[in-house]
Amino acid sequence: MQQAPLGFIGLGNMGGRITRRLCDAGYSVTGYDRVTANVTACGATAAASIAQVAQQAEVIFLSLPDSNVVEAVVEGDGGLLQHARSGQTVVDLSTASVASTQRLYARFEALGVNYVDAGISGGAAAAEKGKLTLMVGGKADVVDGLATVLTPFASKVAYMGPSGAGHTTKLLNNFLNAVSLAATAEVMVAGKKAGLDMQLLLEVLNSSSGVNFATLNRFPHIVQGNYLEGGLTNKLMTKDVVLYVDLVRALGVTSLNSAGPMASFGLATALGLGDQISNRVVDAIGDVSGGVRLHPSTTRNSP
Repeated sequence: MQQAPLGFIGLGNMGGRITRRLCDAGYSVTGYDRVTANVTACGATAAASIAQVAQQAEVIFLSLPDSNVVEAVVEGDGGLLQHARSGQTVVDLSTASVASTQRLYARFEALGVNYVDAGISGGAAAAEKGKLTLMVGGKADVVDGLATVLTPFASKVAYMGPSGAGHTTKLLNNFLNAVSLAATAEVMVAGKKAGLDMQLLLEVLNSSSGVNFATLNRFPHIVQGNYLEGGLTNKLMTKDVVLYVDLVRALGVTSLNSAGPMASFGLATALGLGDQISNRVVDAIGDVSGGVRLHPSTTRNSP
């Protein structure tokens, strides 16, 4: 059976992998990205403009770096607000400002266009396997209607509530991710300088109260020299922590734990690692701690 045509804007590390899953599932995808090769590499048809994506698709996915870019794609000259039509659905997979998401929702609503915020978690590996978790906000019936098209790339879809609830959940999750990654990186550098065996240290942590996602899923690879390239960069992690702080300030919640990850990923960016995967925060901490590397084969610029 012929699948309904889809649109995708932003086919980078995550968007490209998700698009590949959709294409492999039999969907016809029209994609738009600043780098045309990103579109064709995923098996999608390259569009010449955002307008062309809007003309050809009933459901349009966005996977963009931040709210500034989302707003430019939606509200800019030639953007989606100029070309979307009543009955279409726009699904924003970006990690974005909740206030911005809710404002765009209202603008789309005035046009009869559904706007769904869907934070994603799981990283590049989960995207390739179709095992992402989605945290979704918007109209419940609209989200229910997306079930089939989300299946190729998401194994869990959690409806969190009205507009903004998905992106709120994503920011809460990413903050905990940032805290655990930065703190574990510091601990591993300390363990290395203390002369501990890295594998044995991880075994102990993972059977003790210090266990977390980073000890379970990141550092067993990092200590072998594999930084799991292709995921969230240090710059983007910093951006997510800033968005979290903005969110909790608006909620009237005191953030006592944001300084650590802000300093850690900011340090990584200052040392030239901003566009590299956030797992390399361990190298930034190692650099200012005497040039420590967890694995002898790794250097700052090693792949």
